[in-house]
Amino acid sequence: MLLRGTPRVEAQDENPRQQPGSGRALPASIMALSSMRDEAKPITTEERQARIERAQQLMAQNNLSAIFMAGGTSLNYFTNVRWGNSERLFAVIIPARGRAFSVCPSFEEDRAREQLKQGPLSDAEVLTWHEDENPYALVASGLRSRGISGGTLGIEERTPFVFSEEVSHAAPALKIASATPVTAGCRQIKSAHELQLMTTANQATLKVYEAVWKALQPGMTQNDAGALISAAYRRVGFNGFASVQVGEYSALPHGSVTPQVIKEGTIVMIDDGCQVEGYASDITRTFVLGKPTDKMKQVFDIVHRAQAAALAAAKPGAEAQSVDAAARKVITDGGYGPDYKYFAHRLGHGIGMDGHEWPYLVRGDTLKLQPNMCFSDEPGIYIRGEFGVRLEDDMHITENGAELFTPQSPSLEHPFG
Repeated sequence: MLLRGTPRVEAQDENPRQQPGSGRALPASIMALSSMRDEAKPITTEERQARIERAQQLMAQNNLSAIFMAGGTSLNYFTNVRWGNSERLFAVIIPARGRAFSVCPSFEEDRAREQLKQGPLSDAEVLTWHEDENPYALVASGLRSRGISGGTLGIEERTPFVFSEEVSHAAPALKIASATPVTAGCRQIKSAHELQLMTTANQATLKVYEAVWKALQPGMTQNDAGALISAAYRRVGFNGFASVQVGEYSALPHGSVTPQVIKEGTIVMIDDGCQVEGYASDITRTFVLGKPTDKMKQVFDIVHRAQAAALAAAKPGAEAQSVDAAARKVITDGGYGPDYKYFAHRLGHGIGMDGHEWPYLVRGDTLKLQPNMCFSDEPGIYIRGEFGVRLEDDMHITENGAELFTPQSPSLEHPFG
């Protein structure tokens, strides 16, 4: 899947008419794509400030004195700081009340201040440490100066263990807990602006997939297809990626690195997406160049109906697990049960700034769905040694039900209608 948490670099197209490194002209379907960058408006400082205020409300509700975030998407979500984690501690701490502060390597101070000024924490205190000093003591000191010597510090869940462990040693009176009730509590409900960015990401991905499908020919390898996908994303103006699996390897949900050649009459599965101003898409299309077998068409039909059943089950107040159950019943009733035998994974995952984030559509998750939550809807049937079919579109919960960002794929022969 897509790597998350890295700085966003807009796609460049230095030689828009040639496949990179090949000297060959790009297919007409890919040349016909045009940039969609103008559709993507960045999240504003005012929006991020509102997120921080909501986070502080959730801190109070969950008895958290502050939250601690190292590099990653939660840090970017609240502060607009894009920072990769290393062994050196860089963190931003947002108290439930009072001024936020950052702990930063001394030689990175200018870079940290530059990034903080691009978001709502331009006035945050920056505490710096030299290489022979203990940065975790600065975390404890910063909290104490804000009246937080005890209480509970929420740690963002993807923080490296060494960071949270050392904070607990430096501030033994603090209780360490998860910040997920705050970070997920904010991030899992998308704003109208976030939904618009995700709409653009999904539409861009579908356009790329269709252009690549039109350009594929028997005899191409999955690497050839991957190069076309990369070129197509450069044309639409976003960073994206997709895995390509062929034939029996499509029966492995996340595929194989085994070299594969596309053949007429063989299943081809393309999966993944792109990012637009930090917001992700995740789409899978399964198709055949030429004529599919009756068994392939039967399996596709079952998966298609399972995806539609999940969409119909997704609505405010429904438990997350009920959406998985709706799709799984269609697949089991179609002869591809029981349970996880052929449909080997959950129905879907939350999606937003991370390709996989809270909540999850899986058995045992009793969370009640709410408007503006976003998920993948991706049932599949995987027949080892033969082929797999997965259909994946992203959906968002509405006031009365759920809607897909992109239309369902109608058939193996005509995956884009």
